[in-house]
Amino acid sequence: MFSLLLKMSTVLQSASSAITPFFTSLASGDESSNSASLTAGNTIKPVYVNESCLEFLLMEMVDLMFRTTADSENDKEAVFYKLEMLGYQVGQSLVERFTRERPRFVDTLDVVKFICKELWSIIFKKQIDNLKTNHRGVYVLQDNNFRWFVRMSTEAGGADAAKRAVPYLWFPCGLIRGALANLGVISVVVAETNSLPQCTFQIKIAKS
Repeated sequence: MFSLLLKMSTVLQSASSAITPFFTSLASGDESSNSASLTAGNTIKPVYVNESCLEFLLMEMVDLMFRTTADSENDKEAVFYKLEMLGYQVGQSLVERFTRERPRFVDTLDVVKFICKELWSIIFKKQIDNLKTNHRGVYVLQDNNFRWFVRMSTEAGGADAAKRAVPYLWFPCGLIRGALANLGVISVVVAETNSLPQCTFQIKIAKS
């Protein structure tokens, strides 16, 4: 528990260096063995990180970004930038770790499919539900049961809940963009949700 609290404290000071281990340690289940260990006598016990702790960490991260900026439209954009850039760094780190043994991707579509299938399964334990493209550099990824939205709600529900959930999409937008960038694909990623827990990510590939 002390190790977990230490990580949560560190992420508020230097988030990109602390949050990546959460994702990698959660790749194989709700509770995954971390690289750290506790020694009791001659017994070595793994340190476990619960998925709920990651969700609370992300909630606190978004709240912190809003609490440390003033209430104006420009500052809202600043919050977006901070969360998106944090996600970008995490996305780069994840791809670097999980593609080390893979051959190079042939084209952009293969890269996007990797994001939709393998990387999404690593982070959210499911694949993207639907992938569409206009074959001109725009890809639309739809997740009908976005894992970080499953337990989100408000008293009003409906459109109010969807509106309040939007800032929690800024981090995964950056995560997708960072993953793509580390695979040689420069892009712009935006997201929206009209009804929780569904959400849609749109990837626009930059023209070379």
